[in-house]
Amino acid sequence: MKSVTSRDNPFYKELKHLAGSSQALRKAGRSLLDGVHLCQAYLDLVGQPVHCIVSEGALANPEVAAIVDRVTAPATSLPDALFGALSQVEHGIHLLFLVETPRPVRPDALVQSAVLLDGVQDPGNAGSILRSAGAAGIRQVYCSPGTASCWSPKVLRAAMGAHFVLEIFENVDLADLIRTAQVPVLATSGYASERIYDVDLSRPAAWLLGHEGQGVSDALLNLATHRVVIPHAGAVESLNVAACAAVCFFEQLRQQTTKLQRA
Repeated sequence: MKSVTSRDNPFYKELKHLAGSSQALRKAGRSLLDGVHLCQAYLDLVGQPVHCIVSEGALANPEVAAIVDRVTAPATSLPDALFGALSQVEHGIHLLFLVETPRPVRPDALVQSAVLLDGVQDPGNAGSILRSAGAAGIRQVYCSPGTASCWSPKVLRAAMGAHFVLEIFENVDLADLIRTAQVPVLATSGYASERIYDVDLSRPAAWLLGHEGQGVSDALLNLATHRVVIPHAGAVESLNVAACAAVCFFEQLRQQTTKLQRA
């Protein structure tokens, strides 16, 4: 393992530039995974990073040491003070992976269960939706322009490794995608009359989820196969988009599981 101790080191300066600029990361085609859980998940589900960066203090942590022992890619240790300028996690464990951002080949048409995000802007919501999708067995996510950048540090942390079991497509024209879809597209709306529990979800379907305040745009609502609502009791007007997504995904999983059990 190489040790870097100077702020003027070219590799450290490049890391600091990447860590402080989402635009720089996108231009480089790379992402930064911050913390033990994300790095462990990447090793388990994807493989080796481009580079492993760890603070000198973190090397004494058994979890960190076990991960570093598995890394065959280049690795660099930094003094704790230098590492702190790279991480956005307060009081986190000082471990970073620099990785290539996946660029999966987009299918010609939507033919399997998927999530379509129409302007979901909050990184926590976007990450939580990805996490629920991965846990429910959904494998594709399509994001419109204006949706939170899925490979930003905040979305990565909220998704807790779900990125590594998903194919994520960003800056997608969702209208064109829906027009050519070969599976039903279900748009969630608080004003819909059809309940998700009354829709046959035992087959593949795509979920269209909208902006936190405005919901799914009217143009996309008009293209959807179904407009569906999650019925709820009480005076609360609606569910948070991430909570709504989780209910939808796992109702689909419940119906699919029940169908398999009866087969």
